[in-house]
Amino acid sequence: MAQSIIMPRQGISVESCILGEWKKDEGDPVKAGEVLFTYETDKAAFEEESPVDGVLLKRLYEEGDEVPCLQAVCVVGEPGEDISELLPGDREQTEPAESKTDETKRPAEPGPETKPVSGSGEMKISPRAKKLAAGSHADLAQATGSGPEGRIIERDVAALIRAGKKTNAAQSAAGVPGADVHAYTDIPLSNMRKIIGNTMHDSLANMAQLTLHASFDATQALAFRKTVKERGEELGLGNITINDILLYAVSRILPRHPDLNAHCLDGHIRLFASVNLGIATDTDRGLMVPTLFGAEGMGLNELSLGVKELIAAARSGQISPDRLMGGTFTVTNLGALGVEAFTPVINPPQVAILGVCAIKTAIKEDGTPYPAMGLSLTFDHRATDGAPAARFLQDLCRYLNEFNLSLAMESAR
Repeated sequence: MAQSIIMPRQGISVESCILGEWKKDEGDPVKAGEVLFTYETDKAAFEEESPVDGVLLKRLYEEGDEVPCLQAVCVVGEPGEDISELLPGDREQTEPAESKTDETKRPAEPGPETKPVSGSGEMKISPRAKKLAAGSHADLAQATGSGPEGRIIERDVAALIRAGKKTNAAQSAAGVPGADVHAYTDIPLSNMRKIIGNTMHDSLANMAQLTLHASFDATQALAFRKTVKERGEELGLGNITINDILLYAVSRILPRHPDLNAHCLDGHIRLFASVNLGIATDTDRGLMVPTLFGAEGMGLNELSLGVKELIAAARSGQISPDRLMGGTFTVTNLGALGVEAFTPVINPPQVAILGVCAIKTAIKEDGTPYPAMGLSLTFDHRATDGAPAARFLQDLCRYLNEFNLSLAMESAR
């Protein structure tokens, strides 16, 4: 019996997903467990497998379409099955015979220049194919669409590239010395890039943001890190990094400064009992901020393992959207890239974000050099003032300056 394959709901807050790439064409045999299509939320990408054996009878959406969660995306069944009852009523698939004239019933004979076009007169082409064509100067006028209803898809453009079929402008420019100095490639903004841009723009437009800079003596933290690298297995510790140490310190200091462990909402400030750390993570798809919930209750080793799990999930593109929300305070680390100071942008509705900077050599009053690590705290002046924010930064630096003592006191409690 034919079965509709629906768009899954990835997380309670997700209402729709973008259809990424079809892995099967209509008429292709399908086995249970084979991937039918990919889809993405604003942060992560997923694959949808067929639950049954059969044939892909109908694709109801095209690549790049936004599909509501739990809406049918395609139909899998046996060849020749009647699937009319499974087709959404608002996506009419056939036209009543009596409404067609004899002329429309006869298939037109396409001429050599005929190309698949949509109802608006635009060429039918998938977003991936359009992106590839723009970057390669492939001549779409010579493309033969192999997708549904003659739609041009990525493999059609790849065939043009292999055949060397480029636009006249690209061909003529290739023979003109210096002509490529004006060459460029337009890359459409991904859905995720749009979300990041809108979020950051709204953050700057709607908050009174101010950044404070400070630094601490990283001698003890670096020494602890060195010991863990040399004796971690013996001590039963994982690969605890400097970033883990900083996150751990934040989780201990932040409860003493509840005004910063908060959300600024319409007309009120919401203070949180738990520290749910947002961890800014660089991925191939763009910035993600997975959340480590209840960080204040974790030991250093447990926190380190949890952070690595979150980062790996985010970078794999398979993280649940529910783990990309709910943060109460965010930490972003650009120190490994040599950044000495910056102005991190708050992730709304949070009221603060801590930027971690590179280590550089500083000189004490007695002339002794030491490794200083910079911290940049951006806070929302609507939620708190400069002095309370500065006290948080001061307490955090003191904790890290005396990291060995800080750890000992934590263990004694």
